[in-house]
Amino acid sequence: MKLDGFGIMVDDMAVMVRFYRDVLGFEIKEPEDTSNVFLEKDGTLFLLYRKSDFEKMTNRKFSYCHGINGHYEIALGVENYAAVDEAYARVTGMGAVSVMKPTTEPWGQRTCYIADPEGNLIEIGSFIRE
Repeated sequence: MKLDGFGIMVDDMAVMVRFYRDVLGFEIKEPEDTSNVFLEKDGTLFLLYRKSDFEKMTNRKFSYCHGINGHYEIALGVENYAAVDEAYARVTGMGAVSVMKPTTEPWGQRTCYIADPEGNLIEIGSFIRE
C-alpha cells in the first residue's frame, strides 16, 4: 500500500476550504459545495469530509473532538528558521489561531503551532537555520 493522501472531518465546509486554500495555500481540486472536497499540497492529496454527509453515507454516528484538540497534527515544512516566523505571522494575521509561538526546540527545530477554524493542530517548522 502507498499513502495517497489523508482527510479530516469538518462541520463547515466553506470555512474550512477557505482556510486551507486562502490561508495555507492548498490547491482546491473541485467545487467546495460537495460532500468531500479534494485539495492538494505539494503533491499530497488532502480531503475535507463533511461530517454529516460521511455519517449518512456510512449509516453510523461518530464521536468528534471539539475546540482546539490534540488528536493529531498536520505538519508543514518551510525553508528555514526565518520562514517559520514569517509564516506564523502571516497565517495568524489571516485568522489562524495561535497555539504556540515560534520556538527553537532543543532538538534543533524551529517550530510553531496554529489551529484551523475547527481546532485541528497545524505545525509549521524547519530544521535549517539559514
